[in-house]
Amino acid sequence: MKARVATIERMTVETLVRAAIAEDIGDGDWTSEWTIDERTRGVAVVRAKAAGVIAGTEPAELSFGTVDPALVATWSLRDGDAVEPGAEVVRIEGSLRGMLGAERVALNFLGRLSGIATLAARFAAEVAGTGARVVDTRKTTPGWRSLEKAAVRAGGCANHRAGLYDMVLIKENHVRAAGGVAAALNRVADAAKAAGIEVEVEVRTLEELDEALSHGPDRVLLDNMSLDELRRAVELARSRGDEPPLLEASGSVRLDDARAIAETGVDLISVGALTHSAPPLDLSLLVVD
Repeated sequence: MKARVATIERMTVETLVRAAIAEDIGDGDWTSEWTIDERTRGVAVVRAKAAGVIAGTEPAELSFGTVDPALVATWSLRDGDAVEPGAEVVRIEGSLRGMLGAERVALNFLGRLSGIATLAARFAAEVAGTGARVVDTRKTTPGWRSLEKAAVRAGGCANHRAGLYDMVLIKENHVRAAGGVAAALNRVADAAKAAGIEVEVEVRTLEELDEALSHGPDRVLLDNMSLDELRRAVELARSRGDEPPLLEASGSVRLDDARAIAETGVDLISVGALTHSAPPLDLSLLVVD
C-alpha cells in the first residue's frame, strides 16, 4: 500500500507543469519573440496584492525552469509563510523572454495554491484551542490533488484520505448497497484489518451512530447533523468505551460555523471548500530591471 501512495505522489508536479507550459506556449510565445531580443536579460519580481499564506513555490519555480533552465529564482517566502500586500515573494533573473513565457503558468500555480493555504489558515484560526482539526476532502482539481493537499497543510489544516486506496470510507450509497451500517462494517472488517487500512463509516442519525459503535470503526463521519446532535453524538461515543472512534463532522461547513462545530467536542471537521472554493491569492509579476 505504501508503494502505491509513493508512486502516485511522484508522478504529479513535473507532469502537471510540463502539460501547463505546453498548453500555454504551444508553438511559441510569439509576442515575446517578436518584441524582445533573445539576448535581453532582466529581473522580475512577484509580489502579493493581498494578504494570505504562500503555497505552490515548487511548481512555480519548476515552471520558470521548464521554460528556461538558466532562469534563477530567489525566494523571499516559502510555503506556509504569511504574506502582506506589496511584499516580495520571489525574484526571477535571466532571459526576459523566458520569464515572460513562464509567467502565467507560474502565477496560476502559485496563486491557486496560495489561495487554498490562505483559506486553510482562516479555518485553522477559527478552531484554534478547541482540540478539533479541520481536514480536507477528495473534492480536488483532477490531477492537482497532492499539490492542493500540500497547500492545505501549509495553511495549518490537515489532510483526510489521499484517495480511495488508503482508507475505507463507507458512505450512504455503500450502506444502502450492503443492507445497513452493521452489514457494511462487517463486510469490510477482516479485509481492512489484514491490509492495515482504517475504516470510517458515515451515519446520518444517532441511531445509526449507535449501530456503528457496536462494530468498532476507527472513525465515524457525522453527516449534516445539527450542533445539538453533534454534542449528543460525542456523549454517546464517549460513553461506550475508553477508546471511542474519531468523530468527524461533515456537511457544507462554512467558516462562520467552524468554531461552534469544533466546540461540540468532535475530533475532525471536514471542509470540501478548502480545495473546491478557495479564491486564488492575487499575485503579480513585474519586470523591474
